[in-house]
Amino acid sequence: MRDEAEYEDLLANWADLELGLGVILSSPHRAQEFLARVHQYDRWMQGLLDRETDLGLYQLFQLASNSPVGYSASHALICGALCHLMARDLGLDSSARDSLVHAALTMNIAMTRLQDELALQKEKLSPEQQEAIRTHSVKGAMMLGALGVRDENWLDIVAHHHDGEPGVKSAGSAQGTPPQAAILKAVDRYAAMISPRHTRAGRSALDSIKSILGLGATVNDPIGESLVRSVGLYPPGTYVALNTAELAVVVRRSPRPNQPFVVLISNPQGELLPAPRLHDPAASGTQIRASLAAAQMDLHINHAHILRLGAYAARLR
Repeated sequence: MRDEAEYEDLLANWADLELGLGVILSSPHRAQEFLARVHQYDRWMQGLLDRETDLGLYQLFQLASNSPVGYSASHALICGALCHLMARDLGLDSSARDSLVHAALTMNIAMTRLQDELALQKEKLSPEQQEAIRTHSVKGAMMLGALGVRDENWLDIVAHHHDGEPGVKSAGSAQGTPPQAAILKAVDRYAAMISPRHTRAGRSALDSIKSILGLGATVNDPIGESLVRSVGLYPPGTYVALNTAELAVVVRRSPRPNQPFVVLISNPQGELLPAPRLHDPAASGTQIRASLAAAQMDLHINHAHILRLGAYAARLR
């Protein structure tokens, strides 16, 4: 990250990708070449992540944790990105990876507009909204089939990504629930927890991953562990408090999921630092004391400057 112009360019790319995805999800039957555009947005997302994974995660977690506006598209995008990274971590072949990521990008197609409304809604769910939520997985798979999707695994993942949850209609399948559906289910839940609603603030990344790890039937949960390996306990773009009482923003993952590189943004008194500085907890002996939700932060920071500092972290270990 050389300068603010490069940051703005990368931010604009992610924003354009989110906008395009939002258009085809909200009006899929009006979208020309719907299937081709899903593939195009997947390749675009991969290119941005391959360009700089930590920068991509930083912007995605900032996007997901700061505003409920345009929730459906941002949720689909972060789920697609996380599934892409986990598919690589779990060694999925290209076909299985494509089915999983395409399902992540389109899993809520049957309730896209409702999902955006619910992120802003303060009232209780109406019976009609409850029914739409209960059936959206099955209806989504049917819609995708009608839109030209012929990848049966993609359709099955969408149809089954809420299997086992109370009050959700599950799809019958002679093949049973596809294994990738469990990955998407965990990623969907994780991304939803860190995102704010009008009725609640988003949860911290650490609280969210602890909840996901608690979903496993055994202590050794391969899906939750893969999520931790892929983004860390404190992903780029999230906020933390150190045991020194300083506040920081995570800028880069490290081989140690609990010791990412951070940029210090406040002194122990909670005052914004005039010159934020890169910090390596592993080298300094300091520890991350807590993961903070975005709603807990009221400091205005220069993200372009933060990310320029983060670019130096790759040289430190």
